[in-house]
Amino acid sequence: MSAATATAISPSTSLRNSLNSYPNWMKWQSSPCQRTTFFIPRAAASPDTGKGNKKGKPKAKKPSSPTPVTTTTTESMSEEEQPQPQQQQQQQVSLSLDDVNPVGLGRKSRQIFDDVWRKFSGLGQISRTTRADDRDALDALLIREGPMCEFAIPGAQNTTVLVVGATSRIGRIVVRKLMLRGYTVKALVRKADQEVLDMLPRSVEIVIGDVGDPSSLQAAVEGCNKIIYCATARSTITGDLYRVDHQGVSNLTKTLQDYNNKLAQLRAGKSSKSKLLITKFKSEDSLHGWEVRQGTYFQDVIASKYDGGMDAKFEYTETGQAVFSGYVFTRGGYVELSKKLSLPLGSTLDRYEGLVLSVGGNGRSYVVILEAGPSADTTQSKLYFARINTKIGFCRVRVPFSSFRPVKPDDPPLDPFLVHTLTIRFEPRRQRPVEGSAGMKQDPRSFKLILEYIKALPTGQETDFILVSCTGLGVEPNRREQVLKAKRAGEDSLRRSGLGYTIIRPGPLMEEPGGQRALIFDQGNRISQGISCADVADICVKALHDSTARNKSFDVCHEYVAEQGRELYELVAHLPDKANNYLTPALSVLEKNT
Repeated sequence: MSAATATAISPSTSLRNSLNSYPNWMKWQSSPCQRTTFFIPRAAASPDTGKGNKKGKPKAKKPSSPTPVTTTTTESMSEEEQPQPQQQQQQQVSLSLDDVNPVGLGRKSRQIFDDVWRKFSGLGQISRTTRADDRDALDALLIREGPMCEFAIPGAQNTTVLVVGATSRIGRIVVRKLMLRGYTVKALVRKADQEVLDMLPRSVEIVIGDVGDPSSLQAAVEGCNKIIYCATARSTITGDLYRVDHQGVSNLTKTLQDYNNKLAQLRAGKSSKSKLLITKFKSEDSLHGWEVRQGTYFQDVIASKYDGGMDAKFEYTETGQAVFSGYVFTRGGYVELSKKLSLPLGSTLDRYEGLVLSVGGNGRSYVVILEAGPSADTTQSKLYFARINTKIGFCRVRVPFSSFRPVKPDDPPLDPFLVHTLTIRFEPRRQRPVEGSAGMKQDPRSFKLILEYIKALPTGQETDFILVSCTGLGVEPNRREQVLKAKRAGEDSLRRSGLGYTIIRPGPLMEEPGGQRALIFDQGNRISQGISCADVADICVKALHDSTARNKSFDVCHEYVAEQGRELYELVAHLPDKANNYLTPALSVLEKNT
């Protein structure tokens, strides 16, 4: 689908609306600019009649049947002290799930839910000082067998989610939605004062840390499978924006990758998180097969006048480093290091997400080129390239296969299964000025690249890291450019990480109930409406196990108001039940990696 397509879907977030929905109406209209919009309003509630509502209230002739949710303390009484069933029914104050469901209600209803949740958490005298096994047992009872079992989803019991920015407007709702669905939740906060503790349910594991400090993040990601990043800088200071919105995302992605790699090593390479070693430069023999080449992009009379010479070498130094270095003074010239890949028997790159290079040097940018095609006939091979940036000193650079573009635009997308040659190219153009150790600017036409290893990153079907970014609307005009620059830098670092990602750019956030209005999913910076915090939180939770959300970036907002003369036409559609996933059809038509 082209970027000129938008999709509008309505979430079914009220329990009654989900279980008792009639057929709904699907509306669409094609505007003169060929933009297609799909609109599904939220499910309508049916009357609470006995036959049409299987989840209705218990009949009066069954007074002993328990209500879905009750806030009583009879479990702490002895059998003699407990009231009889008829008396107990009169004394109990019943709250249905419709009354405490934060998905379809606003701030006031969420406060009611908080009160009920605290009472649930208080059963058995649960607290953060309670033993972990006791707490887990009670959580399992409440979610799997208690009133919360209606919201639990498959896969949640074995998934731990780290919520960064858990006290933000979106983060607080995300935490409660995750717990309703049976996830184990960890919250990363900068300080655990009483105000912060009151914002979060007691069953949430709180970890103190700072996204700007990588050393404080290791404990946060320990035991986590996925991350939802809702944090944002609270000030317009450039340093704060860079630390939270850019460097914070980068630090967390690297920490999660390191943790996954640690697990893979403990499992002796048998884990799905294990990387595939392509080459490791640990001795002089590891340089065999690598070829240094020179070339120019064009040949003409003018180029011959600017032939300043170029040279490159690849050697194993006395300090135990494999160094690719040299210079290029020729106009349009380049030097490159290339090798035909030799993978272990039974290993193919189509099972992996991308490449990771551990390198060092003087901070130059390079072009990684993959040659793909039948190995028996290299004349049929296609070339694909991706540009990478390094830092002064050592760093790890992750290059997803999805970021490679064909050299010839008419060539098909890269098929990692057919890759047979890897090339690292240096060219003087598009080099950023980098200051040396003495503060002197280095000549961008010289380079030095120290290679430690090249590995392939394992692939996956689900999202590992969900980032809540922004469209820029709703931000003060005088600070919008700074905010967007930091946000986009954080998005780019996430895409390059090699993790499965979902980047959500909501419109201006509003404090109103979620699930009340249809949603627009779009790409191309055309979002103009706002969206409730509850709907953004719902999208984050739904994206955790949705394969169509993996490696997607999209804007989202509430439906547009139809202009005069452009009313929407009606078609029949149906939202079957509360398990309906509006996210899959919406994202399946959007392009990846945008």
